[in-house]
Amino acid sequence: MNIRKTVIASLLVCMLPAAVMAKDITVGVSMALFDDNFLTILRNSMQREMKNEQVSGQVEDAKNDVAQQLQQVQNFIGQGVDVIIVNPVDTNAVKPIVDQAKKAGVPLLFVNRKPQIELGDKMAYVGSDSELAGRLQMEALAKAMNGKGNVAILMGDLANESTRERTKGVEAVAKKYPGIKIVQKQTAKFMRNDAVDVVSNWMTAGDDINAIASNNDEMAIGALQALGKNKDKVLIAGVDGTPDALQMIKNGKMVATVFQDAKGQGEGAIKTAVKLAKGEKVQSIVDIPFQLVTKDNYEKYLNLNQK
Repeated sequence: MNIRKTVIASLLVCMLPAAVMAKDITVGVSMALFDDNFLTILRNSMQREMKNEQVSGQVEDAKNDVAQQLQQVQNFIGQGVDVIIVNPVDTNAVKPIVDQAKKAGVPLLFVNRKPQIELGDKMAYVGSDSELAGRLQMEALAKAMNGKGNVAILMGDLANESTRERTKGVEAVAKKYPGIKIVQKQTAKFMRNDAVDVVSNWMTAGDDINAIASNNDEMAIGALQALGKNKDKVLIAGVDGTPDALQMIKNGKMVATVFQDAKGQGEGAIKTAVKLAKGEKVQSIVDIPFQLVTKDNYEKYLNLNQK
């Protein structure tokens, strides 16, 4: 009887560290910037999932500064976190981050913005196919344009993978329509105010624009503000499916947006990060699908990308 009790007690002791370890996982998260509507929704989703998974950690604002983001990663390593999550400022400049994480043996996960580097061991990416977003967006615009007219592209931050891929998707679809011509292509850095300036300059220059394909919703809304009374003459589509954009679709001011699942990305990032921290095998790329949103189906997305 005593032997049996001893065996049971030993088994319980062996099981205890695993249970404690699951609750003691610490995560360090570096976001490209806090001052962005979609990234705010994503950040909040990750923080909620951290509570659900019973992991602790901190979320830092890199303020769109590559050097500051690298410093944050170094600080996380110094603090002994179990896993690092990065929403990169510049998807072409992640090698120093990767090198630091590898040297320290800390698992590294990228979220929302796909790094332009091959993912190695203890690494993963959780996000969506940016080129598909551009294709879905432009198909919706082409349909609304009856396959003819001039298109301008509002590009995001040029250092960002999603800018290049979404633009590539728009251009690929536009090429399929002989009557559609891309007449302008300029960055507004994903920011609403910058888009106001860019589109205002287009209008002042007298550019003949029938539609605007925006790499995100914030710039699409900035375009609407710049167009003012002329907004009904220009068809506009965005990407992200933010609450503001869905309201614009409801009111008939935007043709479409492409829903990017911030909740799905946030939850997927934390769940994958926990697995990495535990040493479990994960997919190197976890795809969260984009979905086209128009006036016909916008209502089903109203409560999804909420802060």
